[in-house]
Amino acid sequence: MGAQHQPLLYVFAFGALHQLPPQPNQPRSREPLDHAESLQSHQFCENRLVKKIALLGSTGSIGQSTLSICESHPDRFHPIALAAGSNLEVAFAQCQRWRPQVVSIATEALADELSARLKATGINGIEVVYGTAGTVRVATLPEADFVVSAIVGVAGLEATYAAVLAGKTVGLANKECLVAAGDLILAAAREHSVDLLPIDSEHNAIHQCLRGGSASEVKQIWLTASGGPFRNTPLADFEHITPAQALKHPTWVMGQRITIDSATMLNKGLEIIEACRLFNLPPAQVRVTVHPQSTIHSLVEYVDGSILAQISVTDMRLPILYALAWPERVPSDLTFDMAALSHLDFQQPDFERFPCLRLAYEAAAASQNHCIALNAADEIAVEAFLAGKLPFLGIPRTIEQVLALTTSGSPASIPEVLAADRAARELARELVAR
Repeated sequence: MGAQHQPLLYVFAFGALHQLPPQPNQPRSREPLDHAESLQSHQFCENRLVKKIALLGSTGSIGQSTLSICESHPDRFHPIALAAGSNLEVAFAQCQRWRPQVVSIATEALADELSARLKATGINGIEVVYGTAGTVRVATLPEADFVVSAIVGVAGLEATYAAVLAGKTVGLANKECLVAAGDLILAAAREHSVDLLPIDSEHNAIHQCLRGGSASEVKQIWLTASGGPFRNTPLADFEHITPAQALKHPTWVMGQRITIDSATMLNKGLEIIEACRLFNLPPAQVRVTVHPQSTIHSLVEYVDGSILAQISVTDMRLPILYALAWPERVPSDLTFDMAALSHLDFQQPDFERFPCLRLAYEAAAASQNHCIALNAADEIAVEAFLAGKLPFLGIPRTIEQVLALTTSGSPASIPEVLAADRAARELARELVAR
């Protein structure tokens, strides 16, 4: 990146997207991949080198969708580093398929077992690392062009922040990073001229719609929500909602925590905070509308009364592809059938039915510490709910109690963010145990 490059995150604060300096036709000079197998699995396109991907959260739903995109577009994207969490079987299979330069896994014991399996099958030359340090190694690999941050929760914070400090372009599928440490990440992105590209479908949609105007022309943005499985459930039944019921999302197939968060609409609350950070908007300009069809992923309303909406299939591969290919668009088979579009419904969100949405707005208006506490308390409450230790309505009750005991403030460093997160989690655990 040149010295005059304006980080994408601040485009909407300083001018229209088309005012960005043009992107070069060719990326920076890169070293060849270490493995002959990897070199054979993808080719070079005319005037363009394959974009090398470091993938944080490779065994999760976003991670596997990202690898699906790499599979479909081998001439454009290739994963060279994987952070795989604790799923040894999937991590091993991914190493067999992609032969990354580096793979990280949760613990030293798992790293030893993965190394042994790779050696036993004749796969050599893959650097196996573990823990937070291993994930940071993946995120900062010098050869990587693009980092996909898809580790759920604050577990992905340190690696994502390290990627920004290393000057990597980052695709954010981890909203908790901006919820907990938005100010720090944005400041680092600005200092290092780093582009942060949203992968969450709603923010990705907003990003696309914002290409139609400048920041001064935006009146407000609208995040759409399906309303989850309990949009029409009688309030009297909420106390008896089971984990099995809450895990049946009407639109998306996702991980357990985000599916429960969608059922409480806390996920939409986190997205409100994420949107405030990404697009430099106050909470009052970030609105939510319940849209059961999930056909429109988000909207941008301009001062002249025009509203731009992004419509696409409900498939996370599309926003991932958009982020990976930016500023280009590349062909895909993820087409939307307009003939199947019979009607679009929109409703105001019910804050009595979904108190987590109200709590998120309150946290966003209060302080960074409150945003940290909101996310931390939710993680503990959802964990307790899934374990049968807390009723469904206990989730918002626990969050509200933690927020009431949180002191306003803004951490000055990532260690301070993590300390605030630990304190909020401990408080939430104490409340759940009562």
